[in-house]
Formats: sequence, C-alpha cells, structure tokens
Amino acid sequence: MQRYGNQSRESGVVAYDIDAGRIVVQFRNGERYLYTEDSAGAANIAKMQELARAGRGLSSFISQHVHDRYARKINSRRL
Repeated sequence: MQRYGNQSRESGVVAYDIDAGRIVVQFRNGERYLYTEDSAGAANIAKMQELARAGRGLSSFISQHVHDRYARKINSRRL
C-alpha cells in the first residue's frame, strides 16, 4: 500500500494500492475496500487513481460518486 498524500490534512483515506482496472483504498478506521472497473466503472477508477496519486480529493470523490460501489471489503490480514 502507498501512503496517501492527504494534502488537505482532513481526508478519511490513509493509503491506496493501484493496479490495472482497480484500486484498493484504506480508510482512517483501518477498513480497506476494493473498487474495480466492473463495480464502479472505468472512468471512476481512472479518476480515483489520478486523485490517489495527487494526494487530494479521493475521499470526497468516493463519497460523492462511488460510495458503496466497491467490489468487496478486504480483510487486512489477506494483504
């Protein structure tokens, strides 16, 4: 997992992992979610990856556009 830049210092996102067509997002509470092109749409995944790399706006984008459109919640012991 890559540490999220958190430029605003107020994000609920703390880390992410990017791969082709998917992103795993870890939130401040420790929960991790896998978002895929199938679950959230290719354009949304591309935008989430862009925001993750920039370290700004990912949490807001998730809450406003994809919220519960994750493929699955990931058990942290599996990563």
